Amino acid sequence: MMTCLNLFWEFVKIGLFTFGGGYGAIPLIQDAVTANASWGITQEFFSYMLGVAESTPGPIMINTATYIGTVVGGIPGAFFATLGAATPSFVVILCIAKFLSGFMEKKSVRCVLDTIKPCVVGIILSTGIYFILSGLIPEIGTLLTDGFTAKLIPAWKTVLVFALVFLARLGWRLWKKKTISPILSIAIAAVIGIAVYGVK
Repeated sequence: MMTCLNLFWEFVKIGLFTFGGGYGAIPLIQDAVTANASWGITQEFFSYMLGVAESTPGPIMINTATYIGTVVGGIPGAFFATLGAATPSFVVILCIAKFLSGFMEKKSVRCVLDTIKPCVVGIILSTGIYFILSGLIPEIGTLLTDGFTAKLIPAWKTVLVFALVFLARLGWRLWKKKTISPILSIAIAAVIGIAVYGVK
């Protein structure tokens, strides 16, 4: 039960302080995973979780919360983690809709949101760059924590998958004269990933 309550509280904090949508929550979720070593989720496994959460229907924050909750506490953990992630935004939006008429039109609110936007962009960008580098160069995490002791050798299979997916998207654009859909991109990446890495 304590594990479920811990999951609930961690995701309440994440939901309460997330700006910029689900992608803005990723750094906060990553911090929660790092701070709770007892959950047993490594950075590598967390990156896999994000891939699954992004590839499945639904908001990435809710999907990630459900996935982490399931891994840490089973079905009850999934319920409490998801409830924790969804509750703050639900309560805030409910209060705004009920009690604060014209909330978004207020000059003070717009000033606050305009100030937060660049910060959110920076957070999302830094997290994206970190996961790209950690995928392409597995030892980058060791470099960031232990200094310049890691061998920065790119993972050739990851580079190959990235290159093949990029070429597939480029080829589709040249052939069909339009951008490939995200769903088809995910399917192509999955097939290429299975072909390159094999089924474990």
